[in-house]
Amino acid sequence: MTIQEIVEVALENGYLTPTMEAEVGRICDNAADLSVDEYQALDKLMGALLTGQVVAVPRKQFINVMEELVLTESITRVSDIESRNNITLDIGDIAAYALNRLPPLYATTEEGANYQRKRAQSELKDLIAQQVNAAISRNQDQPEFFPERRAIAQPSGQSPDFLSQMSSLLQAHAPDYEKPVEVQ
Repeated sequence: MTIQEIVEVALENGYLTPTMEAEVGRICDNAADLSVDEYQALDKLMGALLTGQVVAVPRKQFINVMEELVLTESITRVSDIESRNNITLDIGDIAAYALNRLPPLYATTEEGANYQRKRAQSELKDLIAQQVNAAISRNQDQPEFFPERRAIAQPSGQSPDFLSQMSSLLQAHAPDYEKPVEVQ
């Protein structure tokens, strides 16, 4: 859709859709390539937006109240565990694991969000705690992958050092693949 078409539709309808806004943004990103007619159309659109002749359609705002509830429960439980033990748990992994096993509670208004919170408090509190606890157990049971790994030392301007390190690394992980070539 050209800027002229967008302006024509916006003036006719009195609003810009999110898709039209995105297209205007894309066009503005390439402002150096615009013709005089395109600049004039863009100027006309900006004027119409400033005067209120054209408005941007507000995007639908919504939240999943379950995310808030799970995150609160996760932070409470994780901080308690971490304060008693010498471990670090990943709250993001824990919350995601629990959220994937719980029903979403979407709301579009504060009133709706309060309703969902009350509903969850009365009907889902135990289920939320159960899923967060399962997520924490799962997170604690994950093995530490490659605890013996270490960074390859930076070469000190000599390629053979680096190549021999790489060769040793590859040989350790695939000893029967190829015999190392001596670097001189």
